[in-house]
Amino acid sequence: MTGQALIVWVLVGLAAGWVASRVVGGSGLVRYLIAGLLGSIVGGIIVSYFNIPIPVDNEWIRAFLVATGGAIVVILVARLIN
Repeated sequence: MTGQALIVWVLVGLAAGWVASRVVGGSGLVRYLIAGLLGSIVGGIIVSYFNIPIPVDNEWIRAFLVATGGAIVVILVARLIN
């Protein structure tokens, strides 16, 4: 992974975490980043496992939507654990 790809991945994760926190509530820059990065992994696993089609042609928007959905799942599961 190149440095540029890593920076883009972190920015997408941060944005996805922020949007997810707006949907389900939450605060904190570090929490946004963690939720977004974990969400991108969890969202990717969920989409692949259940073979969920994402009808968006733009690869970045699709990745953002998957990461945001995964971040929402991560936040909700974290709340259930606490």
